[in-house]
Amino acid sequence: MAEIRVSGFGRRQTGLGAVTDEAAAAYGRILLAIVGADGEVTEPEFDWLVAHQRSFGVPEHVIDGYAAFDHRSADLDSLLDALDVDVDGWRPGPTLIYHAIQMAGADGDYADAERAKVNVAARRLGVPDDVVAVLHHMVIAETALDAMRTVLFHTAPAPATPQQRCQ
Repeated sequence: MAEIRVSGFGRRQTGLGAVTDEAAAAYGRILLAIVGADGEVTEPEFDWLVAHQRSFGVPEHVIDGYAAFDHRSADLDSLLDALDVDVDGWRPGPTLIYHAIQMAGADGDYADAERAKVNVAARRLGVPDDVVAVLHHMVIAETALDAMRTVLFHTAPAPATPQQRCQ
């Protein structure tokens, strides 16, 4: 397995210095399985995943594999079992749930099925309900800050409100 050196952005976000190709691929497949719980991974959701993975330094050959991944028949438990990151002190659960919430809201519609699958994954990963609630609120707050920045700097039309994306 090839090792991927995590970008500076990724290190600041997670504390990880490096991961294997397979760990990065597994992480993306898990996100696809969670976000695809409503039957589809929309283009904005998929674009979020690609941009996210690139920002962490994941190579294109790993990212290219996501397009062929069948999220509809994916077994979340098996995918979670395959997530093997050998890094002392790092718990993937909160980070993965945070990213799943972000990705699920990327299209402006955080569907009930997506929310339910986030909760299933969180329980399976041992992320307490109160932490999941905080992660939802973090995404809402970050979305609001992004919207304020966008409007203030006139960089694009105002995006969906945080409540529209994450409730």
